[in-house]
Amino acid sequence: MFRQYREFYRLTESEEVITRAWGWFTDPAHECSALMAEIDGELVGFAHHRPISSPYTGSTGLFLDDLFTAPVARGRGVGRALIEELRRIAATEDRSFVQWVTADDNHQAQALYDTLATRTRWVTYETSATTR
Repeated sequence: MFRQYREFYRLTESEEVITRAWGWFTDPAHECSALMAEIDGELVGFAHHRPISSPYTGSTGLFLDDLFTAPVARGRGVGRALIEELRRIAATEDRSFVQWVTADDNHQAQALYDTLATRTRWVTYETSATTR
């Protein structure tokens, strides 16, 4: 399913990335975790998440890195259920928020997100690491 996610976002095929990420999710000491969704015993979605600290608000939360629902299960509440479970986990861990970003052209996901959260005014930037 992670391969389907990477294909959806037009990411380069990489078994190295998949293996590394799977290692993170199966290592209880690693900060990244994977929440899985099943319907009738079939895996239909996942939410990769990790703790995040916010000096801006002086609080901690969960950052949702990746959310994916299998195409056959879309529109069945899987994404909503995963986000609601992350909200429950955050509350249980005494965290104050769940935060994520999405592609600007992923309108189907945004339609869901607009019913669950507040769209912020922040624009995301990203650059590669460099050495001096």
